[in-house]
Amino acid sequence: MEHQHTIGKSVSISGVGLHTNQKVTVVIKPAGVNHGIVFKRVDVEKSPPIPGHISYVIDLTRSLRRTSIGINGVEVHTIEHLMASFAALKIDNVLVEIDGLEVPGLDGSATPFIEILQSAGIIEQPALRKIYQLKEPIWVEDGDASLTALPSNELKISYLLNYLHPQLQAQYVRCSVERDIFIKEIAPSRTFCLEEEVEPLRQMGLGKGADYSNTVVVGKTGVIKNTFRFQDEPARHKVLDLIGDLYLLGCALQANIIAIKSGHPLNIRLLRRIEQQRSRFLQAGIQMGRIEEFNLPLESQDIEKILPHRPPFLLVDRITEFEQGKRAVGIKNVTINDYFFKGHFPGRPVMPGVLILEAMAQVAGILLLSKKEHRGKLAFFMGIDRVRFRKPVLPGDQLRLEVQAGKLRTKTGEVIGRALVEGKVVAEAVLLFALVER
Repeated sequence: MEHQHTIGKSVSISGVGLHTNQKVTVVIKPAGVNHGIVFKRVDVEKSPPIPGHISYVIDLTRSLRRTSIGINGVEVHTIEHLMASFAALKIDNVLVEIDGLEVPGLDGSATPFIEILQSAGIIEQPALRKIYQLKEPIWVEDGDASLTALPSNELKISYLLNYLHPQLQAQYVRCSVERDIFIKEIAPSRTFCLEEEVEPLRQMGLGKGADYSNTVVVGKTGVIKNTFRFQDEPARHKVLDLIGDLYLLGCALQANIIAIKSGHPLNIRLLRRIEQQRSRFLQAGIQMGRIEEFNLPLESQDIEKILPHRPPFLLVDRITEFEQGKRAVGIKNVTINDYFFKGHFPGRPVMPGVLILEAMAQVAGILLLSKKEHRGKLAFFMGIDRVRFRKPVLPGDQLRLEVQAGKLRTKTGEVIGRALVEGKVVAEAVLLFALVER
C-alpha cells in the first residue's frame, strides 16, 4: 500500500525552451493530497489551472515532437521530461507555476529536474496513492511503429529503436521504471535529432532554442560537437519520453509496455486507450462516500451520496439499520410504477429475481465499503452462490433487504443476504465481491 507524495518546499529552475527559445522560470510548489500534477501560467491573466492529464493534451499536429497541455487557448508545452521526473520519484501532488509557454529544455535530459526535486525533499502524505493496474492487453500501431501494453504488477518498458541511419540502427532498451534505475540509466539521456532534420525543423518554427549543448545531433559519421552519454542514448531518451507521457494517466500505471519505434503521437494514442479501459473499470464498481457522515435512517437522497447508482437503477429506498462491518438492512418499496413491471409479466407483474439480488448487492456494497480498511476501494461482483427464490415479489410489497458480513479479506468480501416480505424470506444468496483500489 503506497502513499501519495509531494515535495517538502518550493523550488525553481530557469532556462530556455527547446522549441520557442523563450527564457522561462518554473516554480514547483507542494500541494495537498489528491491535488495531482497541475500547471499554471503565471504570465497569463486569469490563467486556469491545467491538470497534467491526458484529457488536456492538445492536438499533437499543433505541438510536433513534444507533448503539451492546455485549456481554452492557455497552453504549456514540452512537459514530458518534467512529468517523467515526477513519475520516477513517485511525486503525486504539486503545483507547477510557469511564466512562459514552454518548460525549459535545460541540457535536454531529465537530470536537472530530478536534482531540483530531490533538493526539495519528498514528503509522504496520509492518503493512499492512485495506481491503475492494466486489466487486459491494449495495442496501437502506425506503419512499422507500434506500442503494446500487457498486464503486469509493475511498470516495465521495452523499447526498440531502428532508424534507417548508420548511427541509429537497432538499439534496444529494457528496464523496470524504478527510481534508482531511472536516475542512473534513463534520466541523463538527452533529446536528439538527425543532422538532416535540423534545417527542416527550423523552417517549421521548431528547435529555436536547441543547440549542440542541449540536443544530440546525429550525423552520418557520429554525434556532432558532442558525444553520447550512453551507446544507446537515443533509445533511452525514447523511454524517458514514454514514461513522461504515460504519467498523464493521472496516476501511477502498472503495465508491461513493448514499444517499437514509437514517439509522442503513438504514446498518446496508447494512453487514450488505457484511459478508456480505466474509466470503464472505475464506472463498473460500487464506490461510496463515508457512511458515518449520515444519521439513520438513510433516505434515498442520502443513499445517492454514498452509492453511484441513480434511478431507475437505484433499488434501495432507505437504510434502516447499520452496524459497521457487520450487518445492514435496507428497504425497497415495490410499486406498480417501477419501470420493470412494464415488460416483466405485465399481465401478472412479478419483480425480476435478478433485481432483487441487485438491490441486495447495493446494501451489501454499503456494508463492505464502510469498513475503514476498505474505504476508497471499489467493490465488483465476483460471484453469487446458493441463490434461492422462495416467493414472488409483487407490486405493493415492501422488500426488506438484510445483509450480514461473512468472510472478509483484504481483496475479497463475502456477504450473506436475505430478502423478506412481511417477515417471510422471498430470496436469499451469498454475494462475493472483489475489493480493489480505485
